[in-house]
Amino acid sequence: MNTQEIISSIALTKLNGLSLLNARTLLDSLGSASEVFAHRKDIVGVIPDASKRLVAAFDHTDEALRLAEEEMKFVEQKRLRVLTLNDVDYPQRLRECEDAPLVLYYCGSANLNSQRVISIVGTRKCSEYGREVCNNFIADLKRYYPDTLIVSGLAYGIDVCAHRAALDNGMSTIGVLAHGLDTIYPSMHRQIAADMVHRQGGLLTEYGVHTTPEKGNFVRRNRIVAGMCDACIVVESSERGGSLITAE
Repeated sequence: MNTQEIISSIALTKLNGLSLLNARTLLDSLGSASEVFAHRKDIVGVIPDASKRLVAAFDHTDEALRLAEEEMKFVEQKRLRVLTLNDVDYPQRLRECEDAPLVLYYCGSANLNSQRVISIVGTRKCSEYGREVCNNFIADLKRYYPDTLIVSGLAYGIDVCAHRAALDNGMSTIGVLAHGLDTIYPSMHRQIAADMVHRQGGLLTEYGVHTTPEKGNFVRRNRIVAGMCDACIVVESSERGGSLITAE
């Protein structure tokens, strides 16, 4: 993947008024983000029923490209990876979802397209029983399917329990974040996040640098946790818990 295509893909995410659905339609029609920007003056020619809002989104491409270039500088400085929809390393299962992110920022070494991928999620206020179930389940996975990739959200409770159990059993684990890779939330989990990156796993997010962990971001990131996996295990949850959103 060439640098200009990556910058163009990032720039698409910076355009106000461009929905994921319309972005995917443009990419499917033109084949690449670079071609989308090459046709920025003729969006109606690509999507005949394009709304005024969609057409107007491409009035600010210079600013979007500038922001994308700044983002790329951070990526290169921190030696991160940017996975676009056309990248062979982009999570294949997630790519099949219509609301898959246009780009993913990745830090780590785990194979995001492992033969088996399981998401393990649950309440932040888990019980001792919940932790025991999580630990035993992952220990059994190690015994029968050691190549399984464990995905969760690096949150308190079941999430971090799943990450720790995966590392303790020598399995790969990915934390999907609701913010940029320039920070870790909650800060208490910085050490395990570092262990995941440097041992067997990594951190993944659709959010660029300086994105703060706002409430809505956590709901949106749940679709990535779900979309990456073959199965989603909910260990414990309240009646309106975020893990049930992931399961749904």
